[in-house]
Amino acid sequence: MKELENKKLYVLDMDGTIYLGSHLFPETIPFLERVKAHGKRYIFFTNNSSRSPKTYVDRLNGMGIAVTREDVVTSGDVMIHFLKTHRPDKKVYLVGTPDLTESFHEAGIPLTEKDPDIVLLGFDTTLTYEKLDRACHYIRNGAEFLCTHEDLNCPTEYGFMPDAGAMCALITASTGIKPHYTGKPHREVLEILEAKTGIPRSQMVAVGDRLYTDIALGTRNQVASVLVLSGETTREDLRRSGMEPTCVVTNIGELERD
Repeated sequence: MKELENKKLYVLDMDGTIYLGSHLFPETIPFLERVKAHGKRYIFFTNNSSRSPKTYVDRLNGMGIAVTREDVVTSGDVMIHFLKTHRPDKKVYLVGTPDLTESFHEAGIPLTEKDPDIVLLGFDTTLTYEKLDRACHYIRNGAEFLCTHEDLNCPTEYGFMPDAGAMCALITASTGIKPHYTGKPHREVLEILEAKTGIPRSQMVAVGDRLYTDIALGTRNQVASVLVLSGETTREDLRRSGMEPTCVVTNIGELERD
């Protein structure tokens, strides 16, 4: 595809793009091999901040995709980069899973249970009323409200479960304060990718099956985008949305063809 010829980095969504649930799409590994053969690079990106990057590294390796920690970025990583770059040394009350908490400790983010500068919410599958109450209290008393990503629901094998955006909606309803989000489709994603790879956003391609995260990352930030129809979005969904990705393909196997 001519529109993608000069691009150097594929930013790949995972579920619905390279696999669906536990099923690896047969087109995935041949596509990844072609990317490398053409002297290009790919990074796997997920908005799911409930799990550690290591979890995704292990999952991809288990599917036969050889990756290291450098090949995977989560919205938790984006938030850590944002805090270090834009909010250095600020004390954070973190509403998140043990995995996310461990990642923040490893990154040296100062976490606190008392008088924080920032209340930070991730996709917390260990959420309790006590955590919500404390978060609301601190936000009402002036703490900045941040969230790793704005997805309202997380797809599962049995349907959907409430995601970080839905949890934030509850806090906003109580406090009247909306959070600052940093995951897809926001510019902070591109900031960390540029810092990690040295590749400018003008040479990146966002690839995924969701209009409001993957494709919006491109359309909001002047980045090329590819919508794959192997996951959530249909052509009818695309037509109704009015969004215009750079390319639309049935599956990832149509990319990087000679």
